[in-house]
Amino acid sequence: QVQLVESGGGLVQAGDSLRLSCAASGRTFSSYVMGWFRQVPGKEREFVAGINGNGDHIYYAETVKGRFSISRANAKNTVYLQMNTLKPEDAAVYYCAGVETRSDYPLPRRYEYDYWGQGTQVTVSS
Repeated sequence: QVQLVESGGGLVQAGDSLRLSCAASGRTFSSYVMGWFRQVPGKEREFVAGINGNGDHIYYAETVKGRFSISRANAKNTVYLQMNTLKPEDAAVYYCAGVETRSDYPLPRRYEYDYWGQGTQVTVSS
């Protein structure tokens, strides 16, 4: 069983930056595709970014491309989401997700992930 723990959320102003972290338990982190999703009340949880096990394949949602950056440090069992130029519409609960897979490509769909963190709130004031 893998446990994922997010951190780094908070209240910022539009235009500011935040870096989210997701720490994973377990010894095979490099075999996990990892993703970040976000959800606002009343809406579906949506894909934000995904990264494969060795970090050389990355996908972004169009809404964050050019502003957000996903990365991972396998030696630290951690995946990051650097969020720059934040907008009020980026406000949401952000979730880290992971799945152990032989896929060499990130996975953009919720059902493809087996493990989820508890979420961290990001609030962006205008």
